[in-house]
Amino acid sequence: MSKDDRVVPFVPKRKTVGCPNCGRPTVVAHRPFCSSRCADVDLGRWLTGSYRIPTEEAPADGDPRPEDDG
Repeated sequence: MSKDDRVVPFVPKRKTVGCPNCGRPTVVAHRPFCSSRCADVDLGRWLTGSYRIPTEEAPADGDPRPEDDG
């Protein structure tokens, strides 16, 4: 078997994904975001509950109620 007969495995190219907030290319230091500003904006959304999924379920007995925060 010569060198030209070897089978080279197929390696798919990675799909580049932009910053989830603004769509600009990501930076390794702030991955998956493009900057510390976009990372901080996302953290603020998590902390304020913007990513909460609304539900009709009543909280369990041991769960704190939202009005008890504070």
